[in-house]
Amino acid sequence: MNDFIEKMMFDPKWYHYIIIILLSPLSLVYGLFMYVRRVFTEKKAFDIPIVSIGNLVVGGSGKTPFVIALAQRYENVTIISRGYGRKSKGLIWVSEKGKILTSVKESGDEAMLMARSLPHVSVVVSEDRVKAIEEAKARGAECIILDDGFNRVDIEKFEILLEPARIKNYFPFPAGAFREFWFMSVDADLVVKEGLDFEREVTLEDLSAKMLLVTAISNPHRLDKYLPDAVVGKIYLEDHAYFDEAVLKQQMQAYGAETLLVTEKDRVKMADFKLPLSKMKLKLEIKDEIFAAIDKYVHMYNSKEV
Repeated sequence: MNDFIEKMMFDPKWYHYIIIILLSPLSLVYGLFMYVRRVFTEKKAFDIPIVSIGNLVVGGSGKTPFVIALAQRYENVTIISRGYGRKSKGLIWVSEKGKILTSVKESGDEAMLMARSLPHVSVVVSEDRVKAIEEAKARGAECIILDDGFNRVDIEKFEILLEPARIKNYFPFPAGAFREFWFMSVDADLVVKEGLDFEREVTLEDLSAKMLLVTAISNPHRLDKYLPDAVVGKIYLEDHAYFDEAVLKQQMQAYGAETLLVTEKDRVKMADFKLPLSKMKLKLEIKDEIFAAIDKYVHMYNSKEV
């Protein structure tokens, strides 16, 4: 069922459109609600540069590697994330200037990946982004990066919207993968499109002759074009799901696999596993003019010219 829904949202075939049409009235109601919310919500300013990295399509747009690439450019940066998939609530400091302060189950996989990838950056997870911004400021942050922040319409910020290379289904949830109407991209300060403004660069490490792909990401079929011929099987879990080491060991034996092939997002949830891993590493090649536009905002804000 999950595979059917993901294909309907991201790569629909003719038979998916029966469901899409049936769900379209709900999509219209949902889209109108989100539109009214965006138009009439008052924004709060925080007297600190806040750069939001978001998307209109759920999952898989490259937000996490974009945040990592951007955070490396500034001093005294704090990343604030919702912490999707975490087994905790409230405000938690995942790292402070590179020092890891909690576990991946407390932080969520994406927040832990950012924390481990950025040795001089602080990472916070919180449902209440306003509270997190205020606490980060109190601890000396000079720039905030808001992970997945486009739908936080109550915060004044510089909006960067990541857009996939191709879109086949333009319906809002539940008939499609859009969080709002597709044309709400006009609210962004900067729309960054894959294939035009940035490219994905995937490298493979520690490969073996027989690998079992195991992943818990949204729209996992997007990995297919990067997979080597030595992949003997594929196991897909729900986005942000956690792994059971004993089950994975059994699956390796069943497929005759020598290693598990995992993404970096999956790997942070296997840090204590004693299983051989092959890795897929993703980074983004982002055009200089995109960074220049963001730098201009941050530097102008810090010069009190915004």
